[in-house]
Formats: sequence, C-alpha cells, structure tokens
Amino acid sequence: MMFPKKISPKKLLNRFVYPAVIVAMALALWQYPRWFGPELPSYGKAERETVAREFRAAWVATVANIDWPSKPDLPVEQQQQEAIALLDKVAAANMNAVIFQVRPQADALYASELEPWSFYLSGEQGKAPEPFYDPLAFWIEQAHQRGLELHAWVNPYRAHHTQGGPVSEHSIVNKKSELVVRLANGMYWMEPTHEDTIAHSLAVITDIVQRYDIDGIHYDDYFYPYPSYNQGAPFPDSESFQAYQQQGGQLELSDWRREAVNRFVKDIYKEVKRLKPHVKVGISPFGIWRPNHPETIAGFDQHEKLYADARLWLNQGWLDYFTPQLYWNINRIEQSYPILLAWWQGENHLRRHLWPGLSSNQVATNEGTDEIINQILFNRALLQEQTGQVFWNVKTVSENPKFAELLKETVFYNQALVPASPWLDSTRPLAPEVRHQSTPNRLTISWQPLGDEAASRWLLYYQTDGKWRYKIFTGDVLKHDFNQQDEITAVAVVAVDRNGLESDRIDHQIAHRP
Repeated sequence: MMFPKKISPKKLLNRFVYPAVIVAMALALWQYPRWFGPELPSYGKAERETVAREFRAAWVATVANIDWPSKPDLPVEQQQQEAIALLDKVAAANMNAVIFQVRPQADALYASELEPWSFYLSGEQGKAPEPFYDPLAFWIEQAHQRGLELHAWVNPYRAHHTQGGPVSEHSIVNKKSELVVRLANGMYWMEPTHEDTIAHSLAVITDIVQRYDIDGIHYDDYFYPYPSYNQGAPFPDSESFQAYQQQGGQLELSDWRREAVNRFVKDIYKEVKRLKPHVKVGISPFGIWRPNHPETIAGFDQHEKLYADARLWLNQGWLDYFTPQLYWNINRIEQSYPILLAWWQGENHLRRHLWPGLSSNQVATNEGTDEIINQILFNRALLQEQTGQVFWNVKTVSENPKFAELLKETVFYNQALVPASPWLDSTRPLAPEVRHQSTPNRLTISWQPLGDEAASRWLLYYQTDGKWRYKIFTGDVLKHDFNQQDEITAVAVVAVDRNGLESDRIDHQIAHRP
C-alpha cells in the first residue's frame, strides 16, 4: 500500500490554507453588497450661516417597556440613569425633541388622580415609585436642560395591553367596566363612541396640559383597534349602536364611529388651546388615508378600518403638526414614501407642520441607513424651512452610535430650531442687550433679556474668517466665552420665544484685537 509523503506545516499553509483564505476573501468582497448591503456614500455636510429650522424627534415608547424603562421593576435611580443616558444621546445627535409615552394603557407615568401608576414602572399597576419621584416631571426637566422639547404621548382608547401585567383592581377595565370591551387578542379597549370615554380621556389630557410644562400633546394611530386585534371580527359595540339607532340616530355604523373620533380630535385641540395655546398638538396616524389616494397607492384603509378620517383633521387644522407614519421606502411603488408625503402636503390647506414618521430602525444596515438619509433630504426638498421628521423609535440613536454619529456629521451637522407655528402666536420677542468683553485669552459675549416674555432659546451668531456661524442655547444661558484664537469679528444674539418666533437680529462688530 502506498502512503502519501508527509507534508510540512509550512507547505500545508502555502499549498492549501493561504489559497483558501484568499478565495474566501475574494468571495466576501464580491458578495459584500448582497451580504452586508452597499457601502455608504460620502454624504458630505452643508455649513449654514443662518439657523436651520427642522423638527428632529424620536418616539420613546414605554408600552411593553420597548424603550424606557428597560424593564418594569428597576430601582428609581436606575430608571433615572437610563432616561439621562437616552436624552444625552438624543441631544448629542443634534436632535431637538422627544415624544415620550406617558399613558400607554389608561395608566400613568406621572402622578395622576384620574388613572393608576403604570405597570411598566414597577411591575404593579397602581404602585408609585419608591423613593417617590414623578417620571414625567423628571423627563421634562432633563429634556429642557438639554435644549430638547418634550411632547407627552397618550394613547386615547387602549384600556389594557397584553404585555401590561394582570388586570388590576385599579385598572379602568374594572373601575369603569361599562366603557370597556375585550378583544380577541386579550387587549381591552374603551368604546370611542361612549360619551364617558370621550369625557374621561379628554380629562386625562387636559390634566397633563394644566399641570406639566410640556411642549406638546401627541397621540398615535390607535383609534379603533386594528382588525387583527379582534381576529377580523367586528369591534364589539353592536349594543351601543343599536341604542343609538333606537334614540333616532341616522348615521351608518362606519360614519357613527368616525364621527365620535372626529369629535374627540376636535375637542382635544380646542381644550389644549384654551388652556395653553403654546402647547402643540400632534397626531401620528397610519400613513395612508385611503387606497387610491393618490391613484397608485394601495394598502390598508384606515378610514374604514380604524374609523380615522386623518385627511379631515389635517384639512380642518385640528392639530399643529401632522406625523403620518410613512414606514415605506422611496422606491416601493404602491406605498412610495415621496408620493405619499407629497399627497399629504397637497392636503395641508392650512399649512400646518407636516413632520412624517420614519421607519428608522432599518438603520441597522447600510442600505437602511441610506434610505433614511435620503428620506430626510427629500423632506427638506419638499417642506423646506418647515421640515422635520420623527424616528420610530429612539433606539435609532440611543442604541446605534454609528448612525447617531453619522447624523451629527452629515444631515444634522448644524443645530436646528423647531419650526415656528405662527398661527399660535404672532408677537415676536424683543432683542436682548448685548455686550462683549475681551481679555488676552478670551472673548466673553453676554446679553440681557428685554421685555416681559422669557426667551426659550438664545441664538448666538458669530462671524469668523468672513463666515457666519451660530450656536443655540437654552433660555437660562446669558453668556458665552470664545477663545481669542477664534478671531471673532462680529456677533448677534437673537431671542427665540417658546413658539419659535425670533427677535430682530442686530449685528455687533468686535474690534480687531492685537
């Protein structure tokens, strides 16, 4: 029997291992686009000499502990640390708002006499944090310290979620059982047509507006539940509809349901503006109003399935900003992102803010990242100086440092103010009194507010190398130091009120220093 000659380890590497490695590397490079997605292009960055206006927000979901807190029984200190870390990452990416869910299942992430403490805080509905603190107040304070708006996000009709623990004695399911129905998937839902449902949810929202220093009230696409929640069966409100008909009601079932939701939307806007006109009201409905609107669009019909006439709300201006959930890509013909956004803008007769929701969790891949960057650029092209978007969800930046850094180095390179809402207020603040003081190593710019209205932000323009640049500060900041090496030749400080209106800009020349 013949045996092969023994091969030395070196020859083995040279003859078999190294060639195999080279082939594998070549195959990987050839298949890279298929396996990992295309490489990201070099997006570049555009420096600005005037302030950018753009709503840069993310949803922070508390239902099922999606975003915060990471689980329902964390110590208070850890809850707060998680909130601070999340807000730090949002601010570091040059974003300017968070939409924080405070009412996930007819319970509260704040001190409320109307609804119980949320299960998602302690794992026990009705149990206050120990040691006590108010999460909503804490989030507002921490967000405002970082120059971020905080919008309180409420779910108007969901009474209990399948991941919300047991139905407690404190739950509205037991406290006001006449308002609530059970769905096939185990969720409980308040009947939107019931007068007491409308009154209760409206009372919850107005309570938040009255007692908390929020910048906005926000509610999402859960009006009537999606059909799958009840396994395709009709929403269980037949008894209420029969009672309505027996009392002489003339509307058909679909119109009756829609009318109740429309009234609720209208009443929320009216009440919020009565209490605090500066608090913005935002709605984030499903991204398609109805199939064939525009003609090439196909998909779910929220008008007939969720009984949400979102086009009417936008047409009537029962909101300050409109955030359709446009979770489709640019090149998806039947649900094309740009076609849908342009259609909604065509329906925006009163020129309210149109800040679409983006499916930003796809930034886990290079291909998804490129899609989201392109959508942001398309928004700017269509919406111009009133542009904006909301990321679903905050993990886009809080758990993806690569994308967060990309944002800050490209499309969010410049800080941005939230676009103003001139229909809420037309009185501009007064410009501050500005002074400067020079030392051999430092130039100090200070300013003194004028007028009765407190500034929400300060906009500091400074000229160096013949170009203007700017910085945005919170309203409590009244000075800024420059290193003398910066060679600042002129400055201007602009007051920005809570509605985003700017004072006059008065440029101040800085004498050349030896």
